[in-house]
Amino acid sequence: MSEPAVEFIGVSKSFVGRDGRRQVILDRVDFSIPPGQTTVIAGGSGQGKSVTLKLILRLLDADAGQILVGGVDITGIRGGRLEEVRTKFGVLFQGAALFDSMTVFDNVALPLRERTDKTEEQIRQQVLATLQTLDLSGHEEKFPAQLSGGMQKRVGLARALQLDPEIMLFDEPTTGLDPVMTREIYELFARTQRKLGYTAIIVSHDIPAVFSLADQVIILHDGKMDAFASPDELQWSTKPHIKDFVRTTMGELYQSQLVE
Repeated sequence: MSEPAVEFIGVSKSFVGRDGRRQVILDRVDFSIPPGQTTVIAGGSGQGKSVTLKLILRLLDADAGQILVGGVDITGIRGGRLEEVRTKFGVLFQGAALFDSMTVFDNVALPLRERTDKTEEQIRQQVLATLQTLDLSGHEEKFPAQLSGGMQKRVGLARALQLDPEIMLFDEPTTGLDPVMTREIYELFARTQRKLGYTAIIVSHDIPAVFSLADQVIILHDGKMDAFASPDELQWSTKPHIKDFVRTTMGELYQSQLVE
């Protein structure tokens, strides 16, 4: 069996509110993310979905437990060693996080210019090839404000892929998109993941549409995590909070439909 891309072992995280009360976000949770597959993390508002991504990136420190990335416990490392682990990741933020004053080409080229020794010609060839893969050819000289929301997401994905990440993190990637564009973006994600073979971790409230991408689903609830090998497994759970989740977000007769 392959080593997990990411593994949480007994991880806890809490915050102290303005009223002095401690809110437990994760309570000794264990789960693993299989390599080369897509894991969707879902749950209600405030259940810790984005916190989980920040823990994986070590933007937050866990209160207890171990977080392994490729077998390396990142909870105790600092400096250059931590930065080396972070090079494994690409991140697509909720709002694409593009620089308004830069063209599409320059936005996508930015990681290569900052993090590699590639020549401008090598950068040009790589960026244009990525733009073609993501159906963005001909838009390289446009600015973000000239693009639709869906195209901005594509540009954000193109930039995140420039350093060939092993693991892609998606934080609410379809926020603000209409249902048709959301479907197109999910189909693009599926094609890109199959082609490049990276591990994908998607945090989303877009249930059940996002489940069309999922090889594994993790549900957060009251500090605990429940992992399911497929979206269809959720409807057979006997846990009350999972049954409520299925009923309120997926319907009584939910049946997943895989992205073609």
